[in-house]
Amino acid sequence: MANTILRLPVVLEKRGRSRSAHYLDIQQGLFTRPVLIGLRAVGWPEHEIDKINSARIAGKTDEEIRSLVLKLETARKNTL
Repeated sequence: MANTILRLPVVLEKRGRSRSAHYLDIQQGLFTRPVLIGLRAVGWPEHEIDKINSARIAGKTDEEIRSLVLKLETARKNTL
C-alpha cells in the first residue's frame, strides 16, 4: 500500500465534493480527519479516500461509512 498523502484540491477533485461539503462530511463522521503534514499543512492518505469512494459507489449507508471511517482512523494509530 502506497503512503501517498493528497492535499485538499486533489481530494475534492477525487471526491467530487465542494470544500464546505467535504468539511461537513468530516464533522458528521462521513470522512476521515486530515493528517498534519507541516506547521500549516494537512492532507489525507490516498488509500483512505479510495476506500471511502468505493464504499459510496457500492451503495453503503451513512452508518456503514461512519464505521469505515472509524476503522480507517484507528488503523492510522496502529501504523508505524
